[in-house]
Amino acid sequence: TLAGGIAHDFNNILSAVIGYSELTLLELPEGNPSRDNIEQILKAGNRARKLVQQILSFSRKDTQKIEPFEPAAIIKEVLKLMRASLPATIAIKTEVDSNCGEIMADPTNLHQILVNLCTNALHAIENENGEILIKLTRQQLSSEDTAGQISVEPGDFVVLTVTDSGCGMDKTTIDRIFEPYFTTKELGKGTGMGLSVVHGIMKSYHGMIKVASEPGKGTTFTLYFPAIESRIAGNIELKDGLPESLPGGNERILVVDDEEVILKISKRSLEGLGYKVTTKTSSPEALAEFRHDPEKFDLLITDQTMPGMTGVDLSKEVTKLKPGLPIILCTGHSSQVNEESAKEIGIKSFAIKPVAIKQMASMVREALDEN
Repeated sequence: TLAGGIAHDFNNILSAVIGYSELTLLELPEGNPSRDNIEQILKAGNRARKLVQQILSFSRKDTQKIEPFEPAAIIKEVLKLMRASLPATIAIKTEVDSNCGEIMADPTNLHQILVNLCTNALHAIENENGEILIKLTRQQLSSEDTAGQISVEPGDFVVLTVTDSGCGMDKTTIDRIFEPYFTTKELGKGTGMGLSVVHGIMKSYHGMIKVASEPGKGTTFTLYFPAIESRIAGNIELKDGLPESLPGGNERILVVDDEEVILKISKRSLEGLGYKVTTKTSSPEALAEFRHDPEKFDLLITDQTMPGMTGVDLSKEVTKLKPGLPIILCTGHSSQVNEESAKEIGIKSFAIKPVAIKQMASMVREALDEN
């Protein structure tokens, strides 16, 4: 419940970050030096969006969506992020074997794990003066190496190692670091959830995590991901930019959301694609507008969680007035509705916020064309 509530609010914030980044990219000419900055904001925003979905999947215990990929590309991306955020007095050294093979995992999980371990390393380095070493290698483990590990089979592994020159830990602390809510940080510096989540992720991948540390001698975390046979296609290229052209039209669309910023982004985006857009911040107001002239609109796009009347309830009322009207339901999180239940009441598309412009453009065109 807590995860769902946070996700709803956070997704609305991300909608603004991602939406305005996309709009700016569409308006900036090629070659403009600001394009790279905006693309980095958009990439980080999309990572955050996936992270929220991951938090929700943990809260619902959903099956994770995993795919084969080479971790070297993700590690380079995280290091770029960490170098920008860590103090200059902390050196980041790398020994990354780009040809160590593929793993079957969620790229966002790996991103989260590495950021978490690097952040812990930063907190362990006193006076912010030291170094962090990140290694990626391939290693074959025997049955002796995996002894005592549940669901970990001997074989080839892609091994991620994060070593810091920090204060280190004693055995009592090491024995407890994977417990939820256990933390050595002072109040306000962390929740203690990080390493327990990392441990859970590694178990779900049939991998393992080991830690070596001594007081005053730093800490090394070693993560073992089962290696898989590489595909001919090679690396997955992360693309968070916008396509050259987006599908548009001239139909009339009613957009309903209680967040003003989302309405502004939706209006600008859809009008930029040629549509005629009316926006409402209240479900009852939107219903009154629709009752006045049901033939005025060709499509309804509505948020789910709104005061007074939910998106599902609005959809039901609107469908009574104009059966067959295509409806797109958007939500940050809702335990009352999912894609399956939404389609049962006639809703054409169901999207988890924040919705990218290219995703919305495709959904709108598809909903209108199917009608």
